[in-house]
Amino acid sequence: MIDITYSAEVEAARAEGKPIVALESTIITHGMPYPQNVEVAAQVEADIRAAGAVPATMAVIKGTLHVGLEADTLQSLGQAEGVAKISRADFAACMASGGTGATTVAATMIAARLAGISVFATGGIGGVHKGAETSFDISADLLELAQTPVTVVAAGAKAILDVPKTLEVLETQGVPVIAYGQDSFPAFWSATSDLSAPLRMDSAAEIARAHVLRRAMELPGGQLVANPIPTDEQIPAEELAPIIAQAQSEADAQGVTGKDVTPFLLQRIFELTEGRSLEANIALVRNNARLAAEIAKELASL
Repeated sequence: MIDITYSAEVEAARAEGKPIVALESTIITHGMPYPQNVEVAAQVEADIRAAGAVPATMAVIKGTLHVGLEADTLQSLGQAEGVAKISRADFAACMASGGTGATTVAATMIAARLAGISVFATGGIGGVHKGAETSFDISADLLELAQTPVTVVAAGAKAILDVPKTLEVLETQGVPVIAYGQDSFPAFWSATSDLSAPLRMDSAAEIARAHVLRRAMELPGGQLVANPIPTDEQIPAEELAPIIAQAQSEADAQGVTGKDVTPFLLQRIFELTEGRSLEANIALVRNNARLAAEIAKELASL
């Protein structure tokens, strides 16, 4: 038996058939310091409500999967220490041991499926890390997209990754990669890249119909909707490229490997951009939340 607790808001939305958008919790526990983490999480939830849907932030707390967080629970999670960062491999283990864990993209997709939620908004997905041909470092997010039927709205893959290889893996796994409103694949902090998106859709209604048709065709997996950051809040790719290269060079020189690479790179990029990368990250998450709410409303109408 899976121990699931729904927030009062999500419980009411489920009973009334209202559109719901799943949200991850690693942005709260591993993304930024308190109290900014809680303030940003609350703002993203407010964006979803303003767009006409209900937010469901996911987390495992003392062995129980929480679908939607009450305000006091969100505050407590934002200040908690030693919170695990859970994915598919350790999700069940965290619950079985009575642990507390924040959900990554993969884990949030699993939680959304368990709760019957079809749409999930995040910042950027994980992907193929640079040097993966020797390290085999590939995010579980990609395989989750191939098997769990949730539409994920993100600003592309994190720009520190090997994005061409990430797109290749998604293609091999049969995951629809849909750029919203443009032909270029978004580059996380930057609205565009020199990579073409495999698919393009210009409305939430079209994305929702594709989601429903995949289910009707009994195709496994979800969809990745790549939603570009608003251009007035982006860091242009040509400005960011040398900064990412410098951060990567420093990581290599210092022997940073494995799970330590991503936090090291994000911190150095934050420092080298004088905080602009975090500002852009917040802007793109809020933008994704708004689009996810529109898709959820279309799905509810279908």
